[in-house]
Amino acid sequence: LGGPAGEERVTQRRQNEDLDELARRRALTEDAARPDQVAARHAAGRRTARENIADLIDPGSFVDYGRLATAAQERRLDEEALLARTPADGLIGGLARINSDLVGRQRSSCGVLSYDYLVMAGTQGMRGHHKSDRLLAVIERLRLPTVFYAEGGGGRPNDTDYPVVSALDVGSFALWARLSGRCPRVAVVAGYCFAGNAVLAASADLLVATADASLGVAGPAMVVGAGLGDHAAEDIGPAPMLARNGVVDVLVADEAEATEVARRLVGYFQGRTEPGPAADQALLRDALPEREREAYDVTPIVELLCDVDSVTFLREAFAPELVTALGRIDGRPVGLIANQTTAMAGSVTAAGSDKAARFIQLCDAFGLPVIALVDTPGILAGPDAERTAILRHASRLLVAGSTVGVPLIGVVLRRGYGLGAQAMLGGSTREPLLTLAWPSAHMGPMGIEGAVRLAMRRELEALDEPERTQRYTDAVAAYRERVSVRNVARAFEIDDVIDPAETRAVIAATLDAAAGPDDAFVASGRPVDTW
Repeated sequence: LGGPAGEERVTQRRQNEDLDELARRRALTEDAARPDQVAARHAAGRRTARENIADLIDPGSFVDYGRLATAAQERRLDEEALLARTPADGLIGGLARINSDLVGRQRSSCGVLSYDYLVMAGTQGMRGHHKSDRLLAVIERLRLPTVFYAEGGGGRPNDTDYPVVSALDVGSFALWARLSGRCPRVAVVAGYCFAGNAVLAASADLLVATADASLGVAGPAMVVGAGLGDHAAEDIGPAPMLARNGVVDVLVADEAEATEVARRLVGYFQGRTEPGPAADQALLRDALPEREREAYDVTPIVELLCDVDSVTFLREAFAPELVTALGRIDGRPVGLIANQTTAMAGSVTAAGSDKAARFIQLCDAFGLPVIALVDTPGILAGPDAERTAILRHASRLLVAGSTVGVPLIGVVLRRGYGLGAQAMLGGSTREPLLTLAWPSAHMGPMGIEGAVRLAMRRELEALDEPERTQRYTDAVAAYRERVSVRNVARAFEIDDVIDPAETRAVIAATLDAAAGPDDAFVASGRPVDTW
């Protein structure tokens, strides 16, 4: 038994024992090790953290970080209990590929993190924080798009192995926030998401939530403790309410849809794909109603311009008068903003300005060109509007649009009036890389009727009916002809008037001409406001 051969057998046996123990510990981190908890999760209509990750990423691509970590509670639980009950300390994270079938292996690398609600309600443990600190530093180093499933109850107070007092020195929040403008970040929330978990979700660039999710700065226990009343978790920050007030970007039915949307959102930041099919562009010729003042839904126009099934609308229920969407034109990812005339007549409002300005920042940070579809009577005016601080908010849109480094292309669909139209176009018709208009559009310093009333007030007051009405009608017709885009183009205040059916092709050709040698645009890398 002695000699080199015997020593080799002993070494081999030890290696086999080590491999067996590794396999045992790895198995304890899998869903199969906790069938009762998984069954209860499924019975509640939920998926596990590992199920969501497996659905999100390309098969076999996950590199796990900190899989064997356990909760820092060795004073309360023995090692076997920690291995069984606190796998990965409730945070699964690593590197993976997403959408490699669309963008190739080189551009598909991503970061993925998910709190595990089956481990202490997805709370944030100290080792979990160390794991997220480590992984977020790696993600920053590699500049990777990242998806974070944030369901969980916030900080965990009973990690006995760390002699902390305030725990305010935890680095995860700063590290995650510092990725703003550097790494596209998508947060996904289903179920309950409170305190630290919710802050991480809200700090992301894009937040996807299921309709039954609840997000809040504090959960029920902390709310009661603060003397703010006894509330059910479902009543604290329900996702449909947060979609209406702008916290949630995309509201979905369940985790399967949330994961599908997250994958699509990541894809916009991974670059160009093969061109998708396009709808019949001749349909754009009939996209506007015959009556000039009739409202219409602009979202079909957005979808017609983009590759089929490539559009994702963001913050739809918040400030509906301003539409924001990500899509693709000839496979190229773009951002689109558009005035929605079915809400507030498409006026530029305080909330709409914030919505558009942040979206423009997002596109600029990550190199996505912006298409502005303009049909607005201007900035909303009057005492009620001023109470919303409209001056500051509308000016924010002006600043955002005028400071972008990515191409901005403006298309005036029907009405482009006053400072509202200028704000949509980056401050001037000269600011976009290309400013276009459809043939029936009108552009002027203010709406036609208002301009006539203001200019002819004294003259009209001096006339009797029916002469006054006839004079006003004639003046409106004359002014309408004057501010027709035919005359605007003749004065060279815009670059061209085009057939609506040409819009997609002209945009695509302009972006092709503007793209760099790598067929992309320079990303500013500047932080994106959370609001």
